Amino acid sequence: MQIARNKIEQLREYIEQPQRVVILSHTNPDGDAIGSSLAWAEILKRHGHDVTCIVPNKFPYYLEFMPGSEELVVFKNDTEGKAVKAVKGADLIFCLDFHTMTRLDGLGDVIDENQHAKRILIDHHLNPSEDFDLMISYPEASSTCYLIALLVEVMFGAESISKEMAINIFVGMMTDTGNFAFSSVTPDVFRMVSILAAKGISIPDIHNHVYNSFTEGRARLFGYVIDRKMKIFHNGTVAHMSLTADELRRFWFQQGDSEGFVNYPLQIKKMKLSAMFTEHTDFIRVSLRSRGDIDVNIFAQRYFNGGGHKNAAGGKSFMNMEDTIKHFEKSIKEYAAEGLL
Repeated sequence: MQIARNKIEQLREYIEQPQRVVILSHTNPDGDAIGSSLAWAEILKRHGHDVTCIVPNKFPYYLEFMPGSEELVVFKNDTEGKAVKAVKGADLIFCLDFHTMTRLDGLGDVIDENQHAKRILIDHHLNPSEDFDLMISYPEASSTCYLIALLVEVMFGAESISKEMAINIFVGMMTDTGNFAFSSVTPDVFRMVSILAAKGISIPDIHNHVYNSFTEGRARLFGYVIDRKMKIFHNGTVAHMSLTADELRRFWFQQGDSEGFVNYPLQIKKMKLSAMFTEHTDFIRVSLRSRGDIDVNIFAQRYFNGGGHKNAAGGKSFMNMEDTIKHFEKSIKEYAAEGLL
């Protein structure tokens, strides 16, 4: 794919002179959010910009190996006020890997206080909001890291991608494509992978860091949720799992431990849609995955005030767990009755 020339030129104008830059990614940041933020930050710093990367809350522990991750400012834990100071003083605010300010939770209120900064979106989610001065939005792109790689290649040349950038970009591309197995993977994605691999990165090491560095608690939690909490219904085509706050504490839960659980029911032959409900302090996080033409983005928008991609979406429920599950099962019946499942 190609990014529109007029968008590249407008971005080039914005970053032509050194600026105070803030790079933001979404709540519960994943490999694509962290990887795109760190890679974009490196190239901007190299061209004289003063860059602060901010995430709303803590990122998973298994991503701590990513180069530059120690410099990320976690807004929720920012007792020194670095995030607020950076946002209020920013000339440019880059929004990476999310399509609406509601994905930032409380951090969004801080951003609203800065009315002079240009806001630039670089993202691949459907239906972005219109609150941006420049929107580099391509839902067909496999990941935001892939978009960042294309931007760097076009604007600065592939030779400008360092080994550290290549690691961060690869993590995002790998994790957001299910290890390069999703339908969003194109020949050009593999072309970009070849460029990254040529930088000397160790793909086996990256894979082990991301997929084979979990805690014992996470392994036991996974066994528990599959064995005790997975319900299969609708003629074996839909599954849901749930974890309460008490259950998470029982298995010494750390941020990121439940990442990927929602995908496992889709390994069952007849399965079309899978849901995961995770209890937080003020809400229940809803994660949705599907196969083929089953659109969970529409489902999430309609029933859980959320959204995302066609086969991967999410939302929130402000009911208790029991009522959330009842609402989900009722919604599945409605969705199926319309021929959408």
